[in-house]
Amino acid sequence: MRALLDTHTLLWATTEPWRLSPAARSIVASEANEVFVSAASAWEISTKVRRGKMPWAEDLEREFVSVLTAAGYSFLAVDVEQALRAGRLVGAHKDPFDRMIAAQALALDIPVISKNRHLDSFGVRRVW
Repeated sequence: MRALLDTHTLLWATTEPWRLSPAARSIVASEANEVFVSAASAWEISTKVRRGKMPWAEDLEREFVSVLTAAGYSFLAVDVEQALRAGRLVGAHKDPFDRMIAAQALALDIPVISKNRHLDSFGVRRVW
């Protein structure tokens, strides 16, 4: 299975795995799955650390690439088509990071592992 982690799922998987649902924990833990992390999540985490909203994530932000590489995650860059798709998504949810993650999941036809029900309005397959 291939799946994309939402930012909160990524944070919980690396810092508080007990917060993941059993389904999310199973997907993340299985080496048979290809689990993606969006560049949008790196942007979101670094922005929130810089603004002081997530001081507890400073170590993860600083060692982002090495920690996630060691965990076996694959990185997903943002491309122009996905950026345009994110901007064009119809729905009231305005969070730019969520919109990008939704657009990438739709473009790749993979589910998002997320507790966030706002993503449903974009038509993504969400696993929690």
